[in-house]
Amino acid sequence: MLVRLLKEHLRPYAAAVTAVVVLQLVQTLATLYLPSLNARIIDDGVVQGDTDEILRLGGVMLSISLLQVVCAVAAVWFGAKAAMGFGRDVRARLFRTVQGFSAREMGQFGAPTLITRTTNDVQQVQMVVLMTFTFVIMAPIMLVGGVVMALQEDPGLSLILLVAVPALAIVIGLVVSRMIPYFRVMQTRIDAINRVMREQITGIRVVRAFVREQQETRRFDEANQALFLTSLRTGQLMALMFPAVMLVLNLTSTGVIWFGGHRVDSGAMQIGQLTAFLSYIAYILMAVMMSTMMFVLFPRAIVAAGRIGEVVDTPTSVLPPVAPVPLPEDAAARGHLELRDVEFRYPGAEKPVLQHVDLVAEPGRTTAIIGSTGSGKTTLVDLVPRLYDVTDGAVLIGGVDVRDIDPLELGAQIGLVPQKPYLFAGTVRSNLEYGMPGAPEEELWRALEIAQARSFVEKMPGGLDAPIAQGGTNVSGGQRQRLAIARALVRRPRIYLFDDSFSALDYATDAALRAALVPETRDAAVLVVAQRVATIRHADVIVVLEDGQVVGRGTHAELLATNETYQEIVYSQISEEEAA
Repeated sequence: MLVRLLKEHLRPYAAAVTAVVVLQLVQTLATLYLPSLNARIIDDGVVQGDTDEILRLGGVMLSISLLQVVCAVAAVWFGAKAAMGFGRDVRARLFRTVQGFSAREMGQFGAPTLITRTTNDVQQVQMVVLMTFTFVIMAPIMLVGGVVMALQEDPGLSLILLVAVPALAIVIGLVVSRMIPYFRVMQTRIDAINRVMREQITGIRVVRAFVREQQETRRFDEANQALFLTSLRTGQLMALMFPAVMLVLNLTSTGVIWFGGHRVDSGAMQIGQLTAFLSYIAYILMAVMMSTMMFVLFPRAIVAAGRIGEVVDTPTSVLPPVAPVPLPEDAAARGHLELRDVEFRYPGAEKPVLQHVDLVAEPGRTTAIIGSTGSGKTTLVDLVPRLYDVTDGAVLIGGVDVRDIDPLELGAQIGLVPQKPYLFAGTVRSNLEYGMPGAPEEELWRALEIAQARSFVEKMPGGLDAPIAQGGTNVSGGQRQRLAIARALVRRPRIYLFDDSFSALDYATDAALRAALVPETRDAAVLVVAQRVATIRHADVIVVLEDGQVVGRGTHAELLATNETYQEIVYSQISEEEAA
């Protein structure tokens, strides 16, 4: 997967990559040429006492060193540009993929691991790309060039490399083979840390209400300790690698000086050649050390790339139509919602959540859905905007299956107020404009007024430009719900979906809001899911769900007279006199 990511996302940076390769080649060749010049200064200048030769060769070395520095700086610049662009593009691809997921895929992965994969995993791969441009391109050139130059200086002494290089390869191979499983476990345990942290932060009120701070601290400590132990073992292996490499390097240098000294003493080698040979040995082993650094990073990057690949290769279960079917031009038809023999089953579930559900919501009429907890009410609502797709039957708007409608056109017809209203960090204005980007200010105030939210927004510092914290934590639950309702109203959709959207409102506000909605939704279909009977008793049609099936349909009075399930729900909330 790592190779595939590199091929797909480095293609736009081909020019920068080519520049890096050329610059690293020039830099490395310049580096390899410097020891030979140094040897000539010693043998032809210092030993011979030729000052002019020393100055001439010193000038050449200075020029080559300057070229080396310029190439090194330019290579790092181009390499960083390509690596950072690569990371940005992979993160963007991950984000786009996740944005296309249905609720099913989101539940399959979970928020903690998706966050880790978009941040930490991408960072691991990006670091490898940067290190590749910085070291890996240079390492093989330096390794091969160093061997060639060392052979040129003294072929006999070069036999030491036949022992040193294989020894390094064995040491690195043994350590890296043990590191890969630990890196895989490490990324999983980072997911666990994120999951625990996310739960504790979002559920802090529950934690404190039940005085579970110590238990949650212990749970975090367990996840933290698990990551610590894995990181410790990985760190120990990494710490073992560098001393082992340095041991081989120092033993090799000692062997070169020992055998080289004898060759200088016998006249088979000059002192300048020995100095150059030592430099080339150092370059060769430096190349191996640079490769070692990459071997430390590559296993984790391979694991990270695999985790990224799992996300980008996961197809969404909600696919856009290949040939979208346009909705009818007639406004009334666009507000006609029908569920025809709908069934929905979660993957691997023994029984469906919904089965044989038939429902029609027409413009100008309010259709309510009520049922006990777990009866499938929210799932039914989620099928309309295609948060899930039905596993059997069809959901139709204006007679067109929602699976055949362009997602943008489908979204424009629907105003959804979810069961848990969520506000984004920003302002009141920016949250309302999710319903209609660039909506005029008077439209925003109109929506707020209908949603019974105008009074408290006017009192907030800044009004429409008052800040909203992430999740809307700086406003009350009832205010969040009203702002979410206003966001849907700004859109002026043809179909309104209220998923238990009035539960946090007091009865007076609930009644006032529903009364204000009547003229606003006169030409639109309204589908209301509610637990509270008072919210839906005046609906044109009430649909009773039980265990995912429709067990009753009619007005409040009709159901109260004939439907046992509805009677149980009503009398659990209000008395017989109030119900009548």
